[in-house]
Amino acid sequence: MHQEARLQQDSLGVGESIIMGVAGTAPAFSIAATTATLAAAVGTLAPASLLYCGLIMFGVTFAYVHLNRLNPNAGASYAWVGAIFNPVLGFFAGWALLVASSVFMVSATIPAATATLLIFKPALASNPSVVTLVAAGWLLSVSAVVVKGIKPTSYTQVVMTGIEVAVLVTIVVLAIVKYGASPVHPFSLQWFSVAQFTPQSFSAGALIALFYFWGWDVTVNLNEETRDPGHAPGRGALWAMLIVLLLFLSFATITLMVLTDGEIEQSGTNIVFAVAEKLFPRPWSYMAVIAVMLSSIGTLETSILQFTRTMYAKGRDGALHPRYALLHKTWQTPWVATAVIAFLGVLFLFLSSYFPTVNLIIRDSINAIGFQVAFYYGLAGLACAWHYRKQMFHSTYNLVFLVLWPTLSAAFLFYIAVYSIPTFDITTNVVGLGGLAIGIVPLLLNRKLLRP
Repeated sequence: MHQEARLQQDSLGVGESIIMGVAGTAPAFSIAATTATLAAAVGTLAPASLLYCGLIMFGVTFAYVHLNRLNPNAGASYAWVGAIFNPVLGFFAGWALLVASSVFMVSATIPAATATLLIFKPALASNPSVVTLVAAGWLLSVSAVVVKGIKPTSYTQVVMTGIEVAVLVTIVVLAIVKYGASPVHPFSLQWFSVAQFTPQSFSAGALIALFYFWGWDVTVNLNEETRDPGHAPGRGALWAMLIVLLLFLSFATITLMVLTDGEIEQSGTNIVFAVAEKLFPRPWSYMAVIAVMLSSIGTLETSILQFTRTMYAKGRDGALHPRYALLHKTWQTPWVATAVIAFLGVLFLFLSSYFPTVNLIIRDSINAIGFQVAFYYGLAGLACAWHYRKQMFHSTYNLVFLVLWPTLSAAFLFYIAVYSIPTFDITTNVVGLGGLAIGIVPLLLNRKLLRP
């Protein structure tokens, strides 16, 4: 196979892009993995953290929509930042995504493994060694589906995401019906008020909330495989962001209505199941476990897609070794890049098995990913604003959606990244900062990138 081969074009439509974007953010998984952590940080202001972080994230989404129209490139932020600012800066934007996706192989597969064990062997669901072994099995299985082609991947995603969203909507509706009149935490509009935050609590909540929304940008990493690549991926990203924002706000609200503070804290990464247990008799409550498992598998799939398409684009450009741009002769997928992410995922899972608890694995990986995501999303927001700066006074739309909103979003994301560093433990800082810094090695090994 030679590297002039192309990804499978015209494979996805707008509907499939929306599904991919929703799956990328993994509503059920994000809620399960992060809600208890968010509630511990900001209490009843969890819905407000999600609301305002979501609004911030829309600034980045608009940036992606317009940058994708300029250049539908599978490398996305790597390609755009490199073209608008500097190839080296573009390299690190792409590198941050590669690092985040690699670490995410741990935080995505762990909940899938935990959910699997809850169904088949509940006594082992809190054993880190068993959980990581099952997680490795899921990782290798999903990698095999992804390498088989974008169409089988999208078909699988439509089914899994459809079931996941249906379960979440059912839980939200029943919670409102059952607890709307007598909620555990009396409902208050202050749950959504920015005025209730201190600067410290707002920053802490935003860093955690950032993890919820990460992943919608998979739609633009698949632009070269999408029909109407200049427009469909952007539309998919916008609709996906709107859907997941509504889901996150709804679930954060009903969590406060249904669970006590003690129940939220004890639920750990099983908060969707904890809510379902209060609403449904067994075995019906286990549909929440199934939703989290499908969501984890779905977002694992989209993370592998983001990693492989970014690595493919870098290999094609010479920013990484050309071997990473090699496509399978039959399936037209970056099989070498897929093998790399599968290997890294298994390696990180093995290392994580030495952590004392599953919850600690999830917490450290979430924080490290949040740092990486803030970095490359922020660079994309600034790239959009800089490129369109001379057109910003042509219309109100240009001023708001092409320059001001992306700039403010980028500034906030960089602030959150810098603010978070002193709050991290040593493991998180090694992964978050060290993961980014180690990109210097491949950068120097591929000096072609340094030429404008």
